[in-house]
Amino acid sequence: MAAAGLYRRKLPSPPAIEFASPEGKRLFTEAYQSGTMEGFFKLISHFQTQSEPAYCGLATLAMVLNALAIDPGRKWKGPWRWYDESMLDCCEPLEKIKAEGITFGTVACLAQCAGAEVKAFRTNQSTIDDFRAHVIKCTSSEDCHLIVSYHRKPFNQTGTGHFSPIGGYHAESDMALILDVARFKYPPHWVPLALLWEAMDTIDKTTGRPRGFMLISIHQKVPSLLYTLSCRDERWVTMAKYLMDEVPILLKSEDLKSVPQVLFILLESLPACAGYFIKWVLEVRRQEENGSSLSKEEKERLAAKEEILQQVHETELFKCVTDLLSSSNSNHKLEEKHLLSEIAANVCCQGAALLSGELTSSSGICSRTCIKCFKVNDDKSTTVVSGTVVSGGNQHEVDMLVPVSKATTGCCCNSTLNNCTVMHPASTDVLTVLLLALPPTTWLDIKDKSLLSEIQCLVSTENLPDALQQEVLLLRRQLHYLKRCKDKEVDDDSTLCWFT
Repeated sequence: MAAAGLYRRKLPSPPAIEFASPEGKRLFTEAYQSGTMEGFFKLISHFQTQSEPAYCGLATLAMVLNALAIDPGRKWKGPWRWYDESMLDCCEPLEKIKAEGITFGTVACLAQCAGAEVKAFRTNQSTIDDFRAHVIKCTSSEDCHLIVSYHRKPFNQTGTGHFSPIGGYHAESDMALILDVARFKYPPHWVPLALLWEAMDTIDKTTGRPRGFMLISIHQKVPSLLYTLSCRDERWVTMAKYLMDEVPILLKSEDLKSVPQVLFILLESLPACAGYFIKWVLEVRRQEENGSSLSKEEKERLAAKEEILQQVHETELFKCVTDLLSSSNSNHKLEEKHLLSEIAANVCCQGAALLSGELTSSSGICSRTCIKCFKVNDDKSTTVVSGTVVSGGNQHEVDMLVPVSKATTGCCCNSTLNNCTVMHPASTDVLTVLLLALPPTTWLDIKDKSLLSEIQCLVSTENLPDALQQEVLLLRRQLHYLKRCKDKEVDDDSTLCWFT
């Protein structure tokens, strides 16, 4: 006897035509012969069912990112890097999405944070003819995928707002194939494009704005390697407000006459949660995966991170920040960890929980840490921090690949690691990068023109090395979108770009 509950829904047809029906197969065959099913095969290879009732936007985006083969740059489970709904948390806490759903702007934000190129259009920013042209373009290519945000009511389906990707287009009947990520509810189905436009041209009650569609493709610029903004809890709202709204007001002070004064007033006013807002990305792996050796790919990724770290340390702004933080008057609020032992104890536990699938576990005890500095093929030292975590009676051996700008040779292992001196990402460079990522307009209210000119030279991204420049511009873009998500502002095509 079947358990109580719902097992799928009967697809209202018409207006929809089920993909697996004889008519649906005919539409597929004809569309394939016409060349408007090219994007289908990549999408269907990564088709997934949303894991939560409110995760339609996350499942859709994960499916599209994997179809585009965009590397997340961090591990999902075991040794594998792969986009999963649980990894799409840079613009909105997952618990909030789970409880309240997700908006059009937040999906665009998440796609941007993942390193994709996004062109988003609400229905009041486009026309049905333009939409049709975009559908034809994306379904005729493997390099672009189209996500629709629509209301189910025009299709006589149960539910309200929903996200799914478009898998194909049949020109003769003017129908689009929706690969519905709520596969527990409805199968993939063909719908009249005019009716899909009507379903998109509805108001999202959460934002008071129309729904729409977005084109997702691979961005030519690489995603963040070393630094990223975090919004795993609501504290990011406070930081976004401070950086975007309050800092320009602080800079209007008549008393600011020097760079140290500018940095001091910003540092003294920094919210207590600042240390949780910007993070450096640390790669964690199980020791048993590769022993003490690093793969060529891991070496290349670590070398790229070290290059960025070194470039930060070579900026004039970093020197100013270092002088300020080392002064007796400094009382900064960024979480500082001078010793890798402090980082290791924390990250070992987090990494062990992540690799074992216990994503919320924090009860582990890091009983031993060890820094291993060894030579790789190019005679360059590589730093690996290893740790043993005991949790729930189980022991986990984990490695952390730590970028350093200056590495020691040899190996030193003890409980405190006081004998090891390495320069790894810390408060000085984190604050430097955060200041570089602020929009150029932030500084314009400084009244002293000479000081303004000096500050603009320090924070300019124009002459930064390419690797650091892209890292900073990505953070700037993340900050921009976090603020827009906070303010529930509309995202239009003019704002979906890399900001300089």
